[in-house]
Amino acid sequence: MTTAINDKAQVSLPSDTEVRVTRDFRAPRTLVWRAHTEPELFRRWIGGYPGWSMPVCEMDVRPGGKYRWRWRMDEGGKEFGFYGDYREVDAPREIVQAEYYDPGDFGGAMPAKDPAITRTTFTEKNGVTTLVVLMDYGSKEARDAAISTGMTDGMETSYARLDTLVAEQQRG
Repeated sequence: MTTAINDKAQVSLPSDTEVRVTRDFRAPRTLVWRAHTEPELFRRWIGGYPGWSMPVCEMDVRPGGKYRWRWRMDEGGKEFGFYGDYREVDAPREIVQAEYYDPGDFGGAMPAKDPAITRTTFTEKNGVTTLVVLMDYGSKEARDAAISTGMTDGMETSYARLDTLVAEQQRG
């Protein structure tokens, strides 16, 4: 008997400043963790929509370590990204990071003055890993601006690729 899972991102707004995204994966927690912390795996699923590449994927996953991610539109070459630092790393349970938006030449309305604080937790039961991403933008304005970008739809597009990646990794 297979366990029912949430195979689509479940989005909620727990407060005026927060977005919570919950998603299940049929994979061990350690594999889902690796897909979030190893650049060579991370860039294979986090790319967003077709027609985009990820030329920069730098990650030093440890407390105080920095990261920088950039995406490039294949047509026209416009770029945007995120950067920040890891505040807490408790492998394979939790990552807390500060995240700043870098609009590059792509643009966008997300305020970049203060970082969003993102807490990602990984729990496993019966071979299913539940990922919970809680993003605190610090203000309702910043949260609403982030949501208006279609961010959660993009997350689900990436999570569908993560499903494929973890299935491939488990097959060997």
